Amino acid sequence: MLADVDNGSWGERFLGTTRGRVLSLLRSGGKTVNELSIALEMTDNGVRAHLTTLERDGLIRRRGVRRGFRKPEQVYELTDDAGQFFPKAHELLLAQLVVVLKDRDVDSAREILQEVGRRIAAGYTAGLDNVPPSTRTSTALKALADIGGVVELSTTDAVSIIQGAGCPLAALTRLHPEVCSLAQALLAEILGAPVDERCERGDSPRCRFTFSQRAA
Repeated sequence: MLADVDNGSWGERFLGTTRGRVLSLLRSGGKTVNELSIALEMTDNGVRAHLTTLERDGLIRRRGVRRGFRKPEQVYELTDDAGQFFPKAHELLLAQLVVVLKDRDVDSAREILQEVGRRIAAGYTAGLDNVPPSTRTSTALKALADIGGVVELSTTDAVSIIQGAGCPLAALTRLHPEVCSLAQALLAEILGAPVDERCERGDSPRCRFTFSQRAA
């Protein structure tokens, strides 16, 4: 599997390659080797070589066949993982929403983002009233994974650390660190414990949240 795209420039460079052009063509729907070879002005064998790599990396898959000139041809389509290379409307909308909220009041913006985090957490907290801390922790990790985070847990004495790369909100947190409070509130609600946010927001953003395992 290819590594997650951490910034737009990396994705743009990839889309400029032949494999990236294949993904772009498949955005409009499944296509056969022959259809791709015509669009790319390549031989069928050349297209197949790129399709093999993309399929291996989990970015495309085979989906049925379509009547061809001489015989039925395999149809290829994008997988959900391929979406990481294309602009997402919800990211643009969320970015503008944060800007509007901050223009009105930064503290209020942070409170609203925290409330969003708590509401997302509500979908995970059912049945967590009388469970061991480890269950709450695993549920919190799942919640972050479900929104696109790539995280891991480490524990030192009574302090646990959730950290990782591939932050799903990295494009926003560089300019708007308040967005990290959304994930912080989500974790605190699920863990049932205070969570300290210590995220890194440089060129290689990394999520980092600490909490007391005893409290959780």
